[in-house]
Amino acid sequence: MQWKIELVVVPVSDVDRAKAFYTEKVGFDEDHDVQVSDEMRVVQLTPRGSACSIAFGTGIVEAQPGSVQGVHLVVPDIYAARAELAERGVEVSEVWEAGRGVSFVFFSDPDGNGWAVQQLPARD
Repeated sequence: MQWKIELVVVPVSDVDRAKAFYTEKVGFDEDHDVQVSDEMRVVQLTPRGSACSIAFGTGIVEAQPGSVQGVHLVVPDIYAARAELAERGVEVSEVWEAGRGVSFVFFSDPDGNGWAVQQLPARD
C-alpha cells in the first residue's frame, strides 16, 4: 500500500487575500477556485513541481487562521528560492545553514501560517 500526502488545508481569514499571496507572491499555481454553496468556497493551489497541494476557503476547516506551522517546501537551490520570494515581496528570513548540506529560509502568510523552505544535500 502506498500512502501519499496530496493536500494540506491551511486556515485563513480572508480567502481572496490568501489566494493573492500564494499565487502572486509565493508563485503557487491555481488548480481551482470553486464556490460550492453560499457557505462553502474551496481554493486549491499547488507549488510548481509538487505532488502536494494546499487548500483554503470558507466552510472547509474550523482551525484558527495562522495555526498551521512548519509545512516544508523543498527546493534544489535555497539562495535562488529566497531571492525569488524576496523579489515577489515576501518577507523571508535570511538563509540558515543547518549543517551537512541542509539549509532553510522561513516565511509566513498574512494570517501567520508559517512555512519553511528547505534545501537538502544532493542524494545519490
